[in-house]
Amino acid sequence: MERVVLSMQDPDQGVNMRSQRLLVTVVPHAVTGNDIMEWLIHKYSISEEEALHLGTLLLRHGYLYPLQDPGSLVLRPDETLYRFQTPYFWMSTLWPAAELDYAVYLAKKNIRKRGALGDLEKEHHGQLHRKMNHMWDLVVMQAREQLRAAKQRRKGDRLVIACQEQTYWLVNRPLPGVPNVLEQGPERGSCTARRVLMVRTLHACIECCRRALGRTRVKSSVSLEAYLKFSNQHRPHDPIMSGCLPSNPWITDDDTYWAMNAPRVAEPTQLRVQRWAFSFQELLEDPVGRAHFMDFLRNEFSAENLSFWEACEQLRHGGQAQVPGLVDAVYQQFLAPGAAHWVNIDSQTMERTLEGLQQPHRYVLDAAQLHIYMLMKKDSYPRFLKSDMYKTLLAEAVIPPETKRRVFPFMWKPRRSSPSPALLPASASGERAAAPGGLGGGPGEA
Repeated sequence: MERVVLSMQDPDQGVNMRSQRLLVTVVPHAVTGNDIMEWLIHKYSISEEEALHLGTLLLRHGYLYPLQDPGSLVLRPDETLYRFQTPYFWMSTLWPAAELDYAVYLAKKNIRKRGALGDLEKEHHGQLHRKMNHMWDLVVMQAREQLRAAKQRRKGDRLVIACQEQTYWLVNRPLPGVPNVLEQGPERGSCTARRVLMVRTLHACIECCRRALGRTRVKSSVSLEAYLKFSNQHRPHDPIMSGCLPSNPWITDDDTYWAMNAPRVAEPTQLRVQRWAFSFQELLEDPVGRAHFMDFLRNEFSAENLSFWEACEQLRHGGQAQVPGLVDAVYQQFLAPGAAHWVNIDSQTMERTLEGLQQPHRYVLDAAQLHIYMLMKKDSYPRFLKSDMYKTLLAEAVIPPETKRRVFPFMWKPRRSSPSPALLPASASGERAAAPGGLGGGPGEA
């Protein structure tokens, strides 16, 4: 339908549009019903009845609107004047017909006609007033602002805009008993398309329910047991729940806690070594744990796996300008045939990686990195936890001594000597000032 409307507005082969006089108002770009009928008959070689029906459909869908009787969306084969609706109000724009916009339109029309609305419009106006009572002042203010802006336009433009708005709301808010073209239009009225869409929707719902029924469920008791196990495992490592050793740096000036738990220390604490056994990710996120894990892999002649993982992390988080060079360096060092530190990955992962290397980016080695990560997690990491190296680290780890705690440490204030008598309290200064006088008066009294 919109292609038909665009053809009708063609300046060379479209409908003859010209300025028409409506009473004392000159309306530009207006067409008559006879011109529309003749153009449709000539363009599509149809009968007068079919042309009249097609023109009426264009009006009911809001692509044309009458100027003399805006409330009647029917094409008349006479000298009745019509205009083409602006594309802003076309159905394809999917502009939502919101309640607020309709309330502003009715309020504006009510102000312009001084309350002389139709029965149905009065009913809608009252319903919207009760529904939007909390923001009706905003509705009235917008309506008055639009009327004030309309007064600055020519009379013909005001008439055109009023007809455009009325036609739009007749399409989106049809009168009772009038079929709603938005629900019964040519495309929406296709029973076959609707039936096909319904069947597809039902098949999708059935498949979703089938997958939901076959999904593995976890009992609540199992979930609670896992939650309790996680809480008990992490409780000693929570500084709020279990405290800090040797002292709490949040309530004291002692920063020994931060020094002992720095990213790189010579001797890690026992709690820190214990956290490495929580998960493989905990071990890799700790620089000290990763260094000891690297030493363990060197003893097993598989240190290239961790080196490759670190190189992929550097590629992922590095600068964009260095990405092509880093990709080539990682490939030549770990993946190329005869590489110095060649890593073993499966053929499918290697094929995907080689395809991505044709257009290198920072995530091109993710598949290979994940393969090596899972290999270390399932093979090297469990053997590291069972090795003598980890047991020795756990036995020789530092256990911070607990400092003497006060009952109320926040009430304790250190005693400091005053650097100057001028900073002494007034009472103390008065006592010291009175003391020399007392000593001087002693001999006189004696």
